[in-house]
Amino acid sequence: MAMSRDEIFKKVQKVLVDALGVDDDEVTPDSSLSGDLGAESIDYLDIQFRVEKEFGLKIPKGELFPENIQELLKDPKYVQNNKVTSTGLEEMKRQMPHVDFSSVEKDPDITKMTNLMTVNTIVNYLDRKLNSESAAAAAV
Repeated sequence: MAMSRDEIFKKVQKVLVDALGVDDDEVTPDSSLSGDLGAESIDYLDIQFRVEKEFGLKIPKGELFPENIQELLKDPKYVQNNKVTSTGLEEMKRQMPHVDFSSVEKDPDITKMTNLMTVNTIVNYLDRKLNSESAAAAAV
């Protein structure tokens, strides 16, 4: 069943309020999960579980929140002098097509990577997952 981005956002907002104990008004599309909402690594597992339950779908391991990003950031092919290389940026875009990398393109400082995962990241992922699957099912 196709859902509008606004419907997806409202459900994601509810998930994040419940998972992170934050207020509704703190969960905006641009809120970063870690920086603004205080999510820690264990919270990402809980968020994924709650998203699966709320939307009635199974998210393959590492698809919404790739687990190997920290390892990528240690590889000199992907990071040099605390800056993400063009090769690193392309690899991250490949693994996370639902993430907006415009801030990294402007300033590739790896210390800013914690702000990449935003509420919109989850909405983008779900919009693509739910609406492309609905379109594919309707075409059959």
